[in-house]
Amino acid sequence: MLFLIRFLVVFTLLLAGCTFTNETFAQARPTQESTADTISPIQSLVSFATRHLHIPYRSGGSSKKGFDCSGFVRYCFNQWNVALPHSSAAQAQHGEEVELDNAKPGDLIFFKGNSTKSKRIGHVGIITEVAPGYVKFIHSAWKGGIRYDLLNAAYYSKRFVAVKRLFP
Repeated sequence: MLFLIRFLVVFTLLLAGCTFTNETFAQARPTQESTADTISPIQSLVSFATRHLHIPYRSGGSSKKGFDCSGFVRYCFNQWNVALPHSSAAQAQHGEEVELDNAKPGDLIFFKGNSTKSKRIGHVGIITEVAPGYVKFIHSAWKGGIRYDLLNAAYYSKRFVAVKRLFP
């Protein structure tokens, strides 16, 4: 019976949102209050982002009515009181750069804009899954709105610039 009660409490808290339990993230707290400690802060961030799949793309958008890429990333990280600017190029100035081979879920992934010849960052997403030779990320794309894509897709692999980690 005690197991069932604990399960129901944890399940209810997961539905309500989660807080950080790791002291490393003591300064970054989600705006939704909860005491669930069965999910890591990064898993919670990725889960939060995933709940926004299929919201349409909107240039300059930063709400559930529609997001651009940096507006979506900013919105997600804001839930954990991590303030980011509303520009992918400006967001790339935050965090610690990590090698692609060391990328983890929750890291930001940056790309050149429309032109592969440009040196300017023009797109950003949040990494959701990593395996050898495999990086999946969620982002707001002009075609499809909030969706998943893979780094090994020709369009993104040609435009890849960097991975940045905001949480240690």
